[in-house]
Amino acid sequence: MKIDKNTVVSVEYHLSSSMNGGSENLVEQTSPEHPFVFLYGSGNLLPDFENFLKGKSSGDAFDFQIEAVNGYGLPQEDYFVNIDKQAFFVDGKFDEGRVKVGNELQMNDHEGNVLVGIVTKIESEKVTMDFNHPLAGHDLHFIGKVLEVRAATQEELDHGHVHGPGGHHH
Repeated sequence: MKIDKNTVVSVEYHLSSSMNGGSENLVEQTSPEHPFVFLYGSGNLLPDFENFLKGKSSGDAFDFQIEAVNGYGLPQEDYFVNIDKQAFFVDGKFDEGRVKVGNELQMNDHEGNVLVGIVTKIESEKVTMDFNHPLAGHDLHFIGKVLEVRAATQEELDHGHVHGPGGHHH
């Protein structure tokens, strides 16, 4: 069976990223024992990732790159946010243990949505955080192999994602 809309795909891959033509750094690696399994065509993945895999079958190897603009986009200046330092106080003191340049922190927006940002600067009154995707601005390089392709079940199609062996696992 070939990868196409409404198929469940299992792949192993090595993902590395680079910026501005620099050296590649390992981002993620899956394996046959712990593959990446997804519902093809469900709109949950990078479009180029799916496009490069379309038509492949079990056992086919792949090696492709996705430019930053087609991956997680380019860093957006308005995703750098200055937050009042008081927001990081615990029991009346600034949380120096957790709030450090380079640390990733979970925050909530005014609607209660969880956002993940990286602390980029700490000043006397403000903390600057970058809420861009961590791979924004990075070119992506996938090298791997298709392990399995099967038809999606009606339940998987109805729910828009893969279910594990034996059915629904949320």
